[in-house]
Amino acid sequence: MADFVLNSAANGQELKRAAVAITVVARDEDDAFGRPGDAAFLLTRRAPKLRAHAGQLALPGGRVDAGETPQQAALRELDEELGLALDESHILGTLDDYPTRSGYLIAPVVLWAPLEAVITPNPAEVAHLFRIPLAELRRPESPEIFSIPESDRPVIRLPTPMVNGHINAPTAAMLYQFREVALEGRATRVDHFDQPVWAWR
Repeated sequence: MADFVLNSAANGQELKRAAVAITVVARDEDDAFGRPGDAAFLLTRRAPKLRAHAGQLALPGGRVDAGETPQQAALRELDEELGLALDESHILGTLDDYPTRSGYLIAPVVLWAPLEAVITPNPAEVAHLFRIPLAELRRPESPEIFSIPESDRPVIRLPTPMVNGHINAPTAAMLYQFREVALEGRATRVDHFDQPVWAWR
């Protein structure tokens, strides 16, 4: 990611700032999707009683507080949601800002967690934690890009059998750029991809 030139959104002043953590970890599961030690990323299913986006698949993250950088916000949210305390030495880089239909400008911050890191999900915020193998981002049928009548922009989603369905945008768009930049070495942009209509609120 060292050679990636960040493309920050020009209209960021009109949107509320947010940040998410794309955290690279080692898997601890031995199943049909991989073995312990395989490189993976952390994905959550949000708790069902949360006010916003309850029950949805998401990367750990949230609003950037006053005086915070997106990187600091991603680290704070990672600790609050998953009990995973990392510092700025664990940051590998930041991907492009992604503007959402609900009025946020999200900065995806890419981090790594050491093998000995302790992860303790907060049940008030996280219903389930997945360690998705990075290989799942390289599935031959991924991504799925399609049109909807409500938008003139293509919608992106990532088929993910491990979650019995799909990862939808905005998370899908950010993970697709992570795949392209960090795993494939391609400077692919994703802010032109739209979200499904149900995610616009």
